[in-house]
Amino acid sequence: MRQPFNILFLMLFSILISCNPSKEENEPKYATKTGEEGGYAYEYVTSDPSNTRIYTLDNGLKVYLSVYKDAPRAHVFMPVKAGGKNDPASNTGLAHYLEHMMFKGTEAFGTLDYEKEEPLLDSVESMFNTYAKLTDDQERKDYYKQIDLVSGEAAKFAIPNEYDKMISAIGGKGLNAYTTNDRTVYTVDIPSNEMDKFLEIEGSRFRKIVNRLFHTELEAVYEEKNRSLDNDGWKAYEAMYELAFQEHPYGTQTVIGTIDHLKNPSITEIKKYFNTYYRPNNMAICISGDIDPTETIKIVDKYFGNWEPNKELKPLEKIEEKPITEPRVAEVFGPDADNVSLAFRFGGTSDPNYAMVTLVDMMLSNSEAGLIDLNLKQQQKVLNAGSYVDNMNDYSLHTFYGEPKDGQTLEEVQQLILDQIELIKKGEFDDWLIDAVVTDMKKGKMQELENNWSRANDMVMAFTNGIPWEEHIALMDKIEAITKEQVMEFVKQNYKNNYVVVYKHNGEDPNKQHVDKPFITKVPVNRDAQSDFYKKLEEKKSPQLKPVFVDYEKDIAKTKTKTGIEILSIENKENELFNLILLLDIGSDNDPAMKVAVEYLEFLGTDSLNAEEFKKEFYKIGCSMNVYASGDRTYITLSGLDENMEKSLALFEDLLHHAKPDQEALDEFIKRELKAREDAKKNKSTILFSGLMSYGQYGAESSFTNVLSNAELQALQASDLTKKINDLTTMEHSILYYGPRSIDDVKKVINEGHKVPEKLTPLPEPVEFAQASTEKPKVYWTNYDMVQTEFIMLAKGNQYDKSIAPEVRAFNEYFGALVFQEIREAEGLAYSVFSSYSTPSKSDKDDVLLAYVGTQADKQSEAMAAINNLLDNMPQSAGDFEVAKKAILSKIESERITKSSILWNYENAKRLDLDYDIRKDVYNKVQNMTFDDLKKFHDEYVKNQSYVTVLIGNKDKINFEDLKNYGEVEELSLEDIFGYGKVEKVDLEME
Repeated sequence: MRQPFNILFLMLFSILISCNPSKEENEPKYATKTGEEGGYAYEYVTSDPSNTRIYTLDNGLKVYLSVYKDAPRAHVFMPVKAGGKNDPASNTGLAHYLEHMMFKGTEAFGTLDYEKEEPLLDSVESMFNTYAKLTDDQERKDYYKQIDLVSGEAAKFAIPNEYDKMISAIGGKGLNAYTTNDRTVYTVDIPSNEMDKFLEIEGSRFRKIVNRLFHTELEAVYEEKNRSLDNDGWKAYEAMYELAFQEHPYGTQTVIGTIDHLKNPSITEIKKYFNTYYRPNNMAICISGDIDPTETIKIVDKYFGNWEPNKELKPLEKIEEKPITEPRVAEVFGPDADNVSLAFRFGGTSDPNYAMVTLVDMMLSNSEAGLIDLNLKQQQKVLNAGSYVDNMNDYSLHTFYGEPKDGQTLEEVQQLILDQIELIKKGEFDDWLIDAVVTDMKKGKMQELENNWSRANDMVMAFTNGIPWEEHIALMDKIEAITKEQVMEFVKQNYKNNYVVVYKHNGEDPNKQHVDKPFITKVPVNRDAQSDFYKKLEEKKSPQLKPVFVDYEKDIAKTKTKTGIEILSIENKENELFNLILLLDIGSDNDPAMKVAVEYLEFLGTDSLNAEEFKKEFYKIGCSMNVYASGDRTYITLSGLDENMEKSLALFEDLLHHAKPDQEALDEFIKRELKAREDAKKNKSTILFSGLMSYGQYGAESSFTNVLSNAELQALQASDLTKKINDLTTMEHSILYYGPRSIDDVKKVINEGHKVPEKLTPLPEPVEFAQASTEKPKVYWTNYDMVQTEFIMLAKGNQYDKSIAPEVRAFNEYFGALVFQEIREAEGLAYSVFSSYSTPSKSDKDDVLLAYVGTQADKQSEAMAAINNLLDNMPQSAGDFEVAKKAILSKIESERITKSSILWNYENAKRLDLDYDIRKDVYNKVQNMTFDDLKKFHDEYVKNQSYVTVLIGNKDKINFEDLKNYGEVEELSLEDIFGYGKVEKVDLEME
């Protein structure tokens, strides 16, 4: 899977590029020019499809603005050019910890009385400096109690989560932040009409850091560290960086920090870091959305213009790494399945070879027709494999990964991957591949331009990587100009034995670590308190937005084919991409072999084209085909360039109707599937969130366990599966289209190209799995070698009732924030915690009340008691309830369901027997809702419920005596959880 935040910064097709009318005939395609409006000068680049303006305030603050009017909202990123590599080696983890502290408020908000709070915070800072010098364990424990005592006194003046409340009240969504080696980035999506309030808040937040509630947030960072220690993938990632970077901070230290440094945090050093790097000449504001650039820059200047720069700030001097002359090897152990990772080191994102490495990566692995895709995955030579480029400022790693089949060694997988690189050196790849990769990238860029997050994230990467916008958007042209001969020569010169490799083995980690919990007294939450800053902010009036609800009759074009198949269509007015989906209300619940059949389809061909040739033909025309079967639905999807829709439909129809049975391919597929099943039993997330959660909600019989047994899987015949594939289009189905064509054009294409019988076969009745009763408390647990303990509480609700939709939305908004505040902010009991009252996807299904907590094993008892108490005794806060109401109303007023989302909104509504947008009910009722209404909902649907609790953890660390307080305790084996293991285990080596 390609990594988050490694977005490819690519160009759009020339037909989408808006050119400056004054552009001279011989002027370069991309040229930086200047403009001026409203008294503010800005730069822009000709032929930029996002039409981004770049302003620079007098204090050095860069402001990137792009207009995109999909909804009256805007996505905002605030990046800082400083991350983990800027941490002093003696205090690693500072950048990341500072990121956490930035949510605690300022001198103006988050406090009842800063004058009284400040001396106590200064004392806490001084005490932590003393604490770091202590070495005796008992002395440290005793002294930490004193820190806890003073921190508790300081906390009496704190207003936890006031920043979050303000952002929520103005309709903010997705509030978050992240820290990498090179950058720290703060992000949120806000209604456009609240830009002034938002920037006023941020203008205050970034002026001065106040390290309040430091010791409870420290516990959250401990939890995050423990989660990383439980993550085999993260351990392998760190091992790879240690191998690749033996001098540079990328490898000599980690972003989250060492355990020793986390145990001895320095508020003083965090302040220094903030005062050094959190300055306007080292930051940017990146905004994409429904904005007026001139008005927006005025607001930015109003709240950020007098922010003092750090004139002494200099970029870190790049640390040069010695060449890698032979493979560097490391081994990592843990409970997850075996895998191998290897990487070649290159220059950073501004390196001249960056475009070439990006192209080589896509030629090898593009999920469709790369050499790894076709030669390893398509030919089933490995369980899984792929590659990605991990882009950083100073260096990049071209990283490859592979998962072995049964009986295959990691070294064999490694060699198979290296063999694909050798093919490029020899030129043994199709001449059209480079052009097809470029088309694929352009297609991806089209999709990114439809999303404010992606557009603004492009700005973040250009700024933090130090790349001029002109160069940033010209990357695609550089890639497009590369020739086959240049690729071959580059790979010959740069892909030799100069790589690092990490073998991840399934087994006990001999270097297991964990962070012990410190002593913490719960701090007051001052739930109904408000700072003067917040009160004044509430008094400011913002322009009012009116909600827009989906009208299923007006917003969706509907027609039927000559054979009576319903077509639902939404016109794409932005670009030339299409999605065509055949939707069948039947899935693996009806027939467990259906899932196998659609996955097996990838390895089939016809008399005219083999499986590999189908992949190539689709990729050459910029299209793709995907078939997916869920429990109760099957989706057959065509997508890509609309100009080639007919060609892709012809390929699609040929494969579905004429797929040839291939028993050899099926046998290999089954062997890989059996290995994948064994690997799934080693994956913590799959065990908890798929297996245990399904068992807790449904019992032993569920959609999750309704799969073919190992023996049944081995007994499958290729002809039986191809018959299921051939029959897909003979059954009743509907067609959903999103693209640039009119519905009449779509109907014409479907009538001519979609081959179906005159009368479609009716679908069988759906197979339903009833939710298990939770009236009798029960605890199911399973053993896993891990540092943390994670548990989910489940309570069965009533059958779906649309009349309580407003109360459900209000409860989730109110209670979700409250759980986070109480469990994490006030007590430091968990890094990750959430709770929700969930409604089903079908009207005949039941609601579910759910709560999740991931905590240190030694805090299991405290965490379970805390979440149970909250569920039964919901704290009452009129102020927080008003914040929740404002958040709901603001979000509905500013959100717009557009494009293909309209189709899915309609389809989902149908399954709930709704013929209108349910948000209308929510909006109308929430306006007049009182806290008594919420309390009534809580008393009837949440309070004093009986729960089935599912838990995963190390059996040597689980407190079983405490678990008995929550019901009868029963251990579940992996065979119990996964279902297919109940039959006799079969040999993975088939005859």
